[in-house]
Amino acid sequence: MDPLIPAAGGKKIDAATKRGRIQMILLLLICASPVIASYFTFYVIKPQGGKTNIGQLITPVQTLPANIIEPSLQGKWTLLLARPAASCQKADDECVSLLYLMRQVRISMGKESQRVQLVWLVTDQAPLHPEIEKAYSMESAGFRVIRMPKDPLKSEQLNQWINLDSAGSAIQLLDPYADKMMRFDTSKGAPDFKKFSKDLEKLLKWNVVGKVN
Repeated sequence: MDPLIPAAGGKKIDAATKRGRIQMILLLLICASPVIASYFTFYVIKPQGGKTNIGQLITPVQTLPANIIEPSLQGKWTLLLARPAASCQKADDECVSLLYLMRQVRISMGKESQRVQLVWLVTDQAPLHPEIEKAYSMESAGFRVIRMPKDPLKSEQLNQWINLDSAGSAIQLLDPYADKMMRFDTSKGAPDFKKFSKDLEKLLKWNVVGKVN
């Protein structure tokens, strides 16, 4: 057969392949559309209050290494603060002030607060101050207190992820897929409560991911 002459049915095969690829792309877009839509609305269309946002968008998102934190952080929006217990011993410590801010921001979400979880990642092995531990427990403030993994490899992986972009001191916002997608800088003090709350409020409003049934 002349190699310049296409084999019979070649066009049909090519058409079927193209259709299959298009269908796959459409399926991926449908699955990702809630997150894409919320990010687009928040950062491009900018609904009311868009000028007040103080959160820094992280692009591309920074995915939490698998099987590092148990149980998984997936399923809800997560505000995470990484601080050693040794620096959270008094009520006026910077660490405790940030824990309190996170608690108040979550409360301000009203009925949407159940879509948000708070995580204090304790980065040392120092004991928690009993009063601080009680005030920021799951029962009192909705916090999950998690220690760095004892496994050296896992601990190093988690530490690297926390400190990507040299932003380990920030309050970090994870989407319901446990991807770090925004951070709130704390290098100049605690973020403004109203602006912080407005950022989170808009994300919850424009994104159905993590909805409580």
